[in-house]
This record gives sequence, C-alpha cells and structure tokens, in this order.
Amino acid sequence: MRSRSRYIVGRDPQLREIKQALTDAGEGRGGVVFLVGEAGIGKSRLAAEAVGMAFGMGMRALRGRSSTTGPTIPFRPLTEALMSLFRSGPLDGTSLDDLPLGPYRPALGRIIPDWSSDAQNNSSMVILGEAVLRLLIATGREHGQLLLLEDLHDADPETLAVVEYLVDNLEYTNVVLLATIRTEPCDALDMADSARRRGVGTVLELAPLTRPEVGAVIAAQLDTEPELVPGAALDRLWDDSSGSPFLVEELLQGMIGSGALVRFEDGWRVVGDLRSDVSTALARGILRRIDRLGPQGLTLLSAAAVIGRRFPLTVLQRMTGIDDRGLLSHLHAGVAAQLVVPDEPAPDWYAFRHSLTAEALLTQLTPGNRATMAGRAADAVQALYPDLEGDWCPLVAELRSQAGDDAEAGRLFTDAGLRALAAGAIGSAITLLSRAERLLAASQDAAGRSDALEALLPALAEAGDFARAFGFAENLHTLGGSGLSAGRLAALHTRLAKVAHTAGRWEDGNRQIAQARSLLAAHPDEACAASTDVTAAYLALDTPGPDRTQLAEKLAHSALQAAQRHGLATVACQALELLATLARERDFDEATALLESALQTAEQHQLPLQRMYALTRIGGNYWLTEGATAPLLAARSEAQRLGSATIVYTIDGIMILDAVLRAEFTAAQQSAEECLAVVQRLRLAPATRYVLMARAALAAHRGDRPAMESALAAFADWDGAGSQEEPLTRGLARAFCALTEEDRPGAVRELRAVADLEDTNPSTYYLSGRYGIGLLLDVLSGAADRAAYEEIAATAPGRMRWNRQFVLFAGAVLLGREGRPEEAAAAVAEALRAAAPYATALHLGLRLIADAAYEDGWGEPVAWLRRAEEHFHQGGVTAVAGACRAALRRMGAPVQQRRSGSSTIPDVLRAQGVTVREYEVFRLLAERLGNKDIADRLYISPRTVEKHIAALGTKTGRTNRAALCELSASLAASAP
Repeated sequence: MRSRSRYIVGRDPQLREIKQALTDAGEGRGGVVFLVGEAGIGKSRLAAEAVGMAFGMGMRALRGRSSTTGPTIPFRPLTEALMSLFRSGPLDGTSLDDLPLGPYRPALGRIIPDWSSDAQNNSSMVILGEAVLRLLIATGREHGQLLLLEDLHDADPETLAVVEYLVDNLEYTNVVLLATIRTEPCDALDMADSARRRGVGTVLELAPLTRPEVGAVIAAQLDTEPELVPGAALDRLWDDSSGSPFLVEELLQGMIGSGALVRFEDGWRVVGDLRSDVSTALARGILRRIDRLGPQGLTLLSAAAVIGRRFPLTVLQRMTGIDDRGLLSHLHAGVAAQLVVPDEPAPDWYAFRHSLTAEALLTQLTPGNRATMAGRAADAVQALYPDLEGDWCPLVAELRSQAGDDAEAGRLFTDAGLRALAAGAIGSAITLLSRAERLLAASQDAAGRSDALEALLPALAEAGDFARAFGFAENLHTLGGSGLSAGRLAALHTRLAKVAHTAGRWEDGNRQIAQARSLLAAHPDEACAASTDVTAAYLALDTPGPDRTQLAEKLAHSALQAAQRHGLATVACQALELLATLARERDFDEATALLESALQTAEQHQLPLQRMYALTRIGGNYWLTEGATAPLLAARSEAQRLGSATIVYTIDGIMILDAVLRAEFTAAQQSAEECLAVVQRLRLAPATRYVLMARAALAAHRGDRPAMESALAAFADWDGAGSQEEPLTRGLARAFCALTEEDRPGAVRELRAVADLEDTNPSTYYLSGRYGIGLLLDVLSGAADRAAYEEIAATAPGRMRWNRQFVLFAGAVLLGREGRPEEAAAAVAEALRAAAPYATALHLGLRLIADAAYEDGWGEPVAWLRRAEEHFHQGGVTAVAGACRAALRRMGAPVQQRRSGSSTIPDVLRAQGVTVREYEVFRLLAERLGNKDIADRLYISPRTVEKHIAALGTKTGRTNRAALCELSASLAASAP
C-alpha cells in the first residue's frame, strides 16, 4: 500500500511525532508508536518514511510484517525483522555471537533459527521478551534502532505477547518500536489502546484525507499544480475514495488507463465518463496494467497470486519454469507498474502492493486452473524445502487445500499445529488444529482426524473453551464406526476426560474414563493405559470419597511406572505433579523433589505446557511454606504468554486468597469481582469455587456474616459439597467468622466439622484450620496437650506459614503453663515474625493468647490486647474490639473509650437517634440472639442489652423484639 506520490500529503503531525520519537531514542529515551488506520490510508507509506528518517539519523532499522498467507505463524514478523541482523554482517566490529545477551541468548532460538538449541522452547514469553529487548539494545547501542512491525492486526498471539513486553520496557532504551495496525477489532488494537491509556505508547490515528489533500495527491500523481487538477476529476475521486490515498491513486490510474482523463499540451482534461463501480474500476485498472506485461507476465503474476499476498521467487520460478532473465524482467516490469514491491527486508520475497491486486488476478482464473496452480505451488515448496520448517508447513497446507486435497492439507495443518504447541503457542495451535480437524472430517480421514483431535482437545481446555471441546464428544461415536483402533479411540476419550477435569466436571470425566477402559479391556495397550491412569488419578482426587487420595496416588504411581517404561514424557510429568501434590502432606522436600523432576523432564523433552504446570506447583509450594508470591506470579506470566486461561485464573484465585489473608481487603474484593465474572463465564468450576471460597473468607475476616453466607450459597451452587475446596471454605470462612464474633465454641464446632469433612473427603488443601487455628483453640481450651501439639507441629502442613503462626502461638501458651515464661515470650516473638504478612491473623492470635498469658504470668498481655483492640476497631470488627477492651478492664488496665463509628450506622437509623452502642446490639438482632448471647458477644451485661433494645424500640417505632429482628435482618440484606 505504498503511495506513488513524491511526498506524503496530509501527515505532517504524524511525521513530527515519529521524528521526535527517533530523536528521543538517540538520546536514550526509547518508545512505542502505533500507526492506526483503515486499509489504504497510508500506514505503510508513513512507516517507510520513518525507516528513511532512521537511516538519515544513523540508526539501524529492522522490519518485519505479519503474514496474510494462510494461518498465522508464531513469531513471523519478529523472525523476519531480527533475521536482517544476520544479513548485515558484523555490528560495529562485533560479531552477533559476541553480543552481551548472557543467559537470554538461547531463548532467541524460538525466533532466530540460527540460534536454535534444545533449550529454545523452554523459555517463557517473559524471558523471550527480555531476550528480544536485550538483542535490540545491544545491536543498536551506538546510534539507536527502529523496529518496524507492519500489519500487526494479522499477528499471532505469541508475537503480540512479546510485543506487549517490549511496549512496557522500552522507555529507558535506545529503541523505537513502530507498528502499523488496521482499525478493525483485534488484539493488537486493544494492546495499542491499553498502551496509550497507561502512557507507555503513542497512538497516531490516520484520518482520511481532506478534499484539498486529495487534490494535492492527484496533482502529485499528474505532475501538475493542485489548481490545475480538473474539477470533475477531483469531485469524482473525492466522492469515490472517501479520502483513502490508495483508492485515489488506483482510481486515478483507472481514469487515465480508460482514456477518461487525458493530458494535453495545456494540461489534463476530462474527455470521458468518470462514473463507474469502484471495485470494478479497480479490478479493471489492475488487469489493464497486468495485460501490458504480456501473456508470460500474466501467468507469472497469476501464479504468484495463488501463493498469496506475499510470494518467494524460488517457489514461483520452480512452479512456472521461467528462466532467471524472464523472471526478473517481469518482476521489474511489475514493480514499475506499481503492482508488486520487494518485500523488504525478506530476501527472495515480493508482495503485491495491495490485496486487491491479487484478488483481481484470481478472478480471471477458472477454479480448475487455480486448483492446478495451487497444487503446482505446493509441489514446488515441498521439493525446495522438504522439511517444511517455519512458515512453509502452513503455507503448503493452505495450497493443498486450494488444490482440493483436503486429507493432505489436514495432515499438514495438524503437523503445523503440533509444532505450535511444542513452541508453547496455544492460540496459533488452536487455529491450525481446528482447520485440520475440519478438513480431515470432510475427507473422512478418521486416523488423521484423530491425530488432530488428540492435540486440539487439550489445547481448547487450556484456553478455557470447554463448550467447543465437549462439542467434539459426539464425533467420537462417528470415529468409532470408521475403523479407528481401540487404542486411538481410548486416547480420545481420555483427552475428553482431561478436559472435563480441567473444567471441574468430574462426573463427565469419569464417564469418559470408563469408556476408555472398556475399549482397552478388549485390546490391552499399556502405553494408552498409562495416559488413562494419570487422567483417572486427577479425576479421583476430585471425586468425593474417603479413599480418593489413596486411589489417586495408586493410579499416579502406576501411570508413572508405565510412562518410564514406554518413554511417555507428558504422562510422566503429569504423574509426578500429582504425586507431588499428595506428598505435601508428608514432606515438602519430597514434593519439591518430585516437581523438580517433572520440570527437568518437561525441559528435556521441550514440553512447555508441562513446564508451566510444574512451575505453577513449585510456586504454590513456596506460597504455602514461606508466604512468597513471586514464583507464583512468574508462573502466571508464563501461563499468560502461553495462552493458558485455566492456569492464569487458578493463580488469580490464589492471589485473591493471599490478599485476604494479608488483610488487603479492598484489593481482594476488587480482584474477586473481576476474576469471578470471567471464570463463571468460562464455566471454570474449580477456579469459581476457589474465588467464592476466598470471597467468603474475605467477608468472614471482616466480620460480615451476611456477605459470607451469600458467598457460601454461591459456592454450594457450584457443586461445592464434596469438593476439595469445601473444608477450606468452612475453616477460613465459618470458623473465622465465629472468631470475629467472639464465638469460640462456634468456631470449634466449625473446625470439628472441617475435620469430619476431611476424614470423609480428604483434601490436598491444608489451610482449613486443622493444622493451625484449630490447634490453638484446643490448647487454649485444654482439649490439646503437649503431645497433641508436638504431633501437629511436626507435620508438613503444620510448618506452612499460615498455619505456623498459630502453631507457634499454641506452643507459647503451653510453655507459659509449664512455667517457662522466657521460652513462651520467645515463641510469641517467633510467631509474630511468621505472622508478619497476615495482619488480621496476627492480632487475632494476640487477642486469643492474652488471657492465658495474663493468668499464667508471662508475656505482655496488656500491650497485646491494646494492639489488637486498635486493629479490630479500625477494621470495624466490633465484637473482637469490645472483647479486647473487656479483657483490659479485667486486667485493671485503662481502656480507651470508643464512641466513634457513627458513619457505619445506616442513615435511616442515624436520623432516628440510634447510638453506636445501640447499633452494635441492633446488628446482632438479625441473628435472633438472646440477651445473654448478645451480652457475651459485646462484653456487656444482659441488663444493658435489655436497656438498649428498649431504646431501639422507642426510636424505631418497633414495639416488639420480633419487629426489631426483622428490621435488622432487612437492613443487613440490603447493605452494600
């Protein structure tokens, strides 16, 4: 879409912005510029001008374009741009091999074939983005560098992931990223808008030309002055072009070619009818110029159009048989006629100036001729590049499809999709594999279709597209009657079972496993059975039952042994990851060793998805043992770059719970609302339950029982009963809520229920209270002695950071009772260090142990209670704050009076004169508690409660207790 004008019309503001960006980069202030506009608006011409500016300033320019030939190819524009570095020789006397890239060099093997290595597919997109950034900085360190990426709207998801990383990290470099994007809904345009909003990128929107600017373009084309352009021609071109420079130029050439606009000695005149259909006029004008190239030129360019918008000369020459001289002669003529352009910087490649040129050429081919030429082009590519590396595989697949060979095209698209999966490019893989499945279904190639589905089903699950994945279930019946082997059918049923597990649909998954086992029973196959066993193990862990952990471990061990015998790396990784999850209850060192083995296996066999899973579980272990979130966030970035929606939202759920435990309630609530909307839409049941659990825990930690009950009801609606999340939900929500209400017996009852649940349905989640807060409460009540304490303290779950704080508090209480005050105080100090990230738990622990410390004469119970009272008062947890004040009074310590908090009283009650203390009583009436229970909660006398209720009745006009209870419940339900 390059303009033929001698200068650019109407783009002075954009040129100034680009020049300033290049100037800033030369001074070490890199940046990002997006050129955005409709097709033909002049983006490419402006980009070419930017390249000229960069060269003029002594900068290096790297150019790459996204492919419009067939499906998207991972990293294509980046590969094209960075490969130009290899064509330019040494950089300022420095070999590319000597560049200071450090450990990031191997990662570039995913983009630069010359640097490929066994480790190339093991790097995350973040590492790859950093590697590209360092390469750009290193190769442009002298004068700066321009990276031009054209047609980013056609880019693959993996390229956009790297570009997004560059966008966020170019500010303090000597690099300018310039990208062209069409104004149509696409991820690239969303990325540009996001960069603009965050202030890390400039978006230059190219508007249509004005009428005077169209006149200037016409004048430049006609080599005359704007005032000498015939008015009728200007009127017609202005009306028909809508201000598009490309259409102005093409339609103008059509007028000249048709003889409607003629040059005389005194200037240009209109001598014919200028009216015509725009698309027809364009096509006729293009074909008229092609006709001037002669029959051979027409044949050559028609063959090129069959290949696509871009075409390689080597392939074109082989498929047409034309000699070097004829080839170059016709290409030069095509360039002169403004039909084709060199596809710089890619060597040996040319491109049609506009997609309409290729479309016009294809219209004059019969379907038979087009199919024949497509087959000839595919033969040429396969003869020249038999391994079909990189872009060649999907290109040949597209050509075979055009030639009518659906079966071969489908097999090639499957191969391309598998390569994309191996590179961790899930989005591109789904596009390629979906095309393969459709073609192979049409050609009735059952074996080939099975291959495509085996790869497509897990890819769809990773992307969260469960509806589409389950839509293939009916197809398995069709494949069953097509002569497909039992092992292949069993593998497909197993794949669907894995999809069901990811979606949290354990019943559907177990049905698929049963069908797979039925097929394998008649035709035993240990390798197929290993895959079935490991998937069945994951489902067993989700299926309610007292022996689910034992069954899962047994199946995982069986799968691992078979995988090791048959060299099944993916199955081995899956089994190791599950065994590591189960091992956490025994020993975190054992669990970590298993995960490191899984990670090593994934890296050795270049399995990016399994590597991501291993990293996620390793990050989870660090979070549990140390409370550290950095490894989990790094795994999330890996999942995001790979396109694994399921892992992204799984980690988001953990981060929400982490924010709750850290008392970052506002951030947790906002994140929970955003995440919940997405996971519910995707029908990600496990992630939905986890977020709802975190939401219930959030309300409980705030002492907000109505909000907690609402979250728990939603949790139940998502098959919460019997799920692994159920004990965690009850412990972190119901038990904690009881503690914020100063209802210790209620908390103990809930924790007893948690223990019963875990006995009935063992869980691999260990923060429910059994190994932490429950032990502390039992020690305080005398239900647990030192032997019980030592038993729990020695367990792996008891050493998890969240649990460890409570275990240490419990140990301090026991030491105090045993007359060891110094050791007890030291244990509290250690508990406070462990509890440092968890403000609410820390202060709750201090409040719980203060009475025991006071009675046994150790520690600083008064200071602890004052600290806890301040925390819970500020958090609006009135019951605990009141209990702290009451305990201080019992200890004879002065107590700060708290009568603030009127802002929490609803307007309707405040207007009626309800006081803060009366409102505290009023809120508890929603639970229909008796006077004694309310008094116990608020640490006041029952007589005082009775007085406050009487005052409430007078002020609200509710003359009886039942009416007051109803009013309290209704206001609580309507509270935000």
